[in-house]
Amino acid sequence: MSSFNKAAFIDFILDNGVVGFFERPVTLKSGRTSNWYVNWRTVSGDAFLIDMLSDFLISFTEDLGFEPDSFYGVPEGASKIGVLSTLKRAKARPDFSPGRYALPMGRGKPKEHGDPKDRYFLTPPEGNIIVVEDVTTTGGSLISALESLKYLDAKVLAAVGLTSRMELRDDGTSVKDALAEMGVEYHALSCAEEFLPAAFKKFSPGEAMGRAIEKEFERYGENPLKLL
Repeated sequence: MSSFNKAAFIDFILDNGVVGFFERPVTLKSGRTSNWYVNWRTVSGDAFLIDMLSDFLISFTEDLGFEPDSFYGVPEGASKIGVLSTLKRAKARPDFSPGRYALPMGRGKPKEHGDPKDRYFLTPPEGNIIVVEDVTTTGGSLISALESLKYLDAKVLAAVGLTSRMELRDDGTSVKDALAEMGVEYHALSCAEEFLPAAFKKFSPGEAMGRAIEKEFERYGENPLKLL
């Protein structure tokens, strides 16, 4: 596996419909409204593209020095990339054999009763885990996934987002800070400030859109963002 190429990953985002703009603001899963979006479903539904995405994810985590037994995708947005990356990395290891590697997948909605391994997971992750989220805004889904993993005999090496929107939580902390309080490192393959200016230039959504997004970052962003 080659080293992670940040520039190539940003091009991958821009060329495959992952980022775009809303003429009218929409409400995100976090409850906040926004004029721009990151949607990794445009990639996860395409076999060729998600294969490329898994290579980016594996090389990114290898460059950080992690050696996971599995990638656990936060249900349901990152489930596919977690499964594929786990399988691909396991097959590349010399000890790939029956019973050696779990192929984990969580439930989108936990069962009301039963053992935690059954309530939260179709197949629970085992060994050393990297938790994968597609997009992090305030980190709510990611934190919930990490809470469910505390019931398992497994070790979380880190949490990794395909994209961080670079927003502060309601208490003024970053997602990275919130996860650090849980004893978990957070890393992101891409951050809003790395690709939004290029996306704005490429798609030309207009001055009003640029002003609206700049105001979003004034209100929520970890740092200001200049588009105009």
